[in-house]
Amino acid sequence: MPEPARIPSYVRSPGAEFLSSLAVDRALARYDLAGSVVHVRGLERAGLLTPREGQELRAGLRTIAREIADGTFPWRAELEDVHTNVELRLTELAGPVGEKLHTGRSRNDQVALDERLYLRAVTGSIGHLLAELEGSLLGRAASALDTPMPGYTHLQRAQPVSVAHWLLAHYWRFDRDLDRLIATAARANVSPLGAGALATSTLPLDPVFTAHELGFDRSFENSMDAVSDRDYFAEFLFDLALVAVHLTAIAEELVLFATREFGFVERSSALGSGSSLMPQKRNPDIPELIRGKSGRVVGDLVALLVTLKGLPLTYDRDLQEDKAPVLDAVATVTASIAAIVALVPQLQFSDARLSSAAADPELYATDRAEQLVAEGATFRSAHESVREQVMQTPPASAGPSSEPTDPRVALARRAVPGGPAPTAVAAQLRLAEARRAERQHSLSSLDRQVAHIEELLNEVSA
Repeated sequence: MPEPARIPSYVRSPGAEFLSSLAVDRALARYDLAGSVVHVRGLERAGLLTPREGQELRAGLRTIAREIADGTFPWRAELEDVHTNVELRLTELAGPVGEKLHTGRSRNDQVALDERLYLRAVTGSIGHLLAELEGSLLGRAASALDTPMPGYTHLQRAQPVSVAHWLLAHYWRFDRDLDRLIATAARANVSPLGAGALATSTLPLDPVFTAHELGFDRSFENSMDAVSDRDYFAEFLFDLALVAVHLTAIAEELVLFATREFGFVERSSALGSGSSLMPQKRNPDIPELIRGKSGRVVGDLVALLVTLKGLPLTYDRDLQEDKAPVLDAVATVTASIAAIVALVPQLQFSDARLSSAAADPELYATDRAEQLVAEGATFRSAHESVREQVMQTPPASAGPSSEPTDPRVALARRAVPGGPAPTAVAAQLRLAEARRAERQHSLSSLDRQVAHIEELLNEVSA
């Protein structure tokens, strides 16, 4: 067994423990290895490595990938980061030729490359979870086209809608989230490899070649920008923070709807656990935790923005702190989406409570005002007339029009495109399914790019 390689002078410091980022950036190991595979190809192409040397380095990188995957890689905390750990292990495996791996490269462009490859992969995995959530929402909506419920403003009953319309309102939010994530991944699909520390290299390297080999759309435009840019992480964290905020909206409604006061959703084990003291309790723990965890993700976004604030060009060690909030947000949002994906199909709606609430006469005050408008009144006079009737009419009466209210009839009248009438909601569903198919196509493209990274590691000796 080879002796452990000596600690390089550039990572020797009395403050080595404080400077170490290994606990965080080892999560980027596979992306670091894939970048090194392609960097070796670039060095060969530039005549800086012989074909034999290139083959030896790729074989060593393949061994390291296997060691990391099976948990036998000898991580050394004193080597500061994932990059140095990989390089020194490669030198142990391949001999002196391993010392050529870092030719024409800096840890500055190396970490920026790892981060962009990582972002591409996790955008795909989170995107697929969001698409699954969308599918669950659409499935439930399709079965509730004509199930009426009250719609709310200011948490007060406002106008009649349907359960399907309510579910689709959440669908469109998550669809925008997915669209933003895909767009962020597209903007981030630029290779920084070849930028070096900040000013490229005097060696005959070709950043366009390595960018193509890694599946990027293009190479960097400016080497100083390439190593200092963290816009992709800031955008990504904003996207995740908004996903978390949107999750809190449906979570909060489920918490409310599961109370006896509302009774729209049956209290079941799907929502969470019971009370350790009170036998009658069934708590909505899952939506409450989703609501609570959102604060961490918003905090992660703020943490990164504060880290980036006021940094001079180009690389500053502050940027070492960019990964922890991203990794935390990814883990938190992934868990939250997965929890709601599992919950939505198990929701049990109380049709009786929903229909009873939707029959509240006050929900139809606006209908009565619009009826008066149709009969020739101005809207302001109709509004005032109905308001006075509502204020004078006991709640148990038939309502301002002195006619019984039928929620399904009222829903059918709201056939404006985008409205809650069953015909309009059916059209929404068709549009949503088409939009979801578009998103799936975009995610498939991301999947191919991510699969290419795995192919590089599996074919590293080629």
